[in-house]
Amino acid sequence: MCVLGGLLLAPAFAADKTAPGSEEARVMQVTQEACEAFLRADLPAVEALLAPEFTLVNSRATVQTRDEVLAEVRNRDPQYEVFRNHSMTAHVFGDAAIVQGTTTVKGRSGEHAFDVNVRFTDTLVRKRGKWRLVVSHVTAIPD
Repeated sequence: MCVLGGLLLAPAFAADKTAPGSEEARVMQVTQEACEAFLRADLPAVEALLAPEFTLVNSRATVQTRDEVLAEVRNRDPQYEVFRNHSMTAHVFGDAAIVQGTTTVKGRSGEHAFDVNVRFTDTLVRKRGKWRLVVSHVTAIPD
């Protein structure tokens, strides 16, 4: 989901990790699709990927609702030049999944440029066969 205001693979796995199973790979792909949607400010794609009850704990420790995140996409603030996940792991528990990893983001919010890496934990649920993000939490990695 969104890192600095609103967060969220080409499958990129840590070198010391084994390749994930198909469901784990699928949930990691969903998180990457979210990155790509935020990068393009693709509102319909973001809406489809975020569950109605979605919340984000952003890099400033502020809890944002789905509506607040969607408003950022609609307003194109922040604007991203880079938004990608890497070094991910995933665990699937029936119709729930946890994805953890690092997100690299670079762009502008208002007049302020940013270039940051964050650790993320995304929680997804599968409803009617489709994985959607319900909670995302990010923590900035100090330089």
